Amino acid sequence: MRLLSRLLGPRLEATAHCDLPCGVYDPAQARIEAESVKAIQEKYQNNEDPEFRTRAINIAEQRSELVKHHLWVLWTDYFKPHHFEKYPQLHELVNKATKAAGAAGTKGSMDPSTGQELLDYIAEVDKIFWETKKG
Repeated sequence: MRLLSRLLGPRLEATAHCDLPCGVYDPAQARIEAESVKAIQEKYQNNEDPEFRTRAINIAEQRSELVKHHLWVLWTDYFKPHHFEKYPQLHELVNKATKAAGAAGTKGSMDPSTGQELLDYIAEVDKIFWETKKG
């Protein structure tokens, strides 16, 4: 029976923001994770305990990965060609924001200035996002 289940079962599992798709998008998800990263970076700077610092690094890396995920969902699922036409800087902005959450940014640094830079990029994405919701 197990052999039959393995043979007939799905070989590839796909995941998405929402299985329907739900149509619910908001840069706030990325912002909240980025705020968490910056707060962790600040706590890291004020604590010399090596175990605490190791935990802080791990959590900041996880939260940075979530920021990238939420930005990619907006970029791939929410923003449409007409948004990119109206806001030609949007591709580069999302690219910079996801890189700011990556190894060269908050995922690779415990400097709170990288957390602030990420929050600044997300604020720009957020502004464009809400402008697209109006029209």
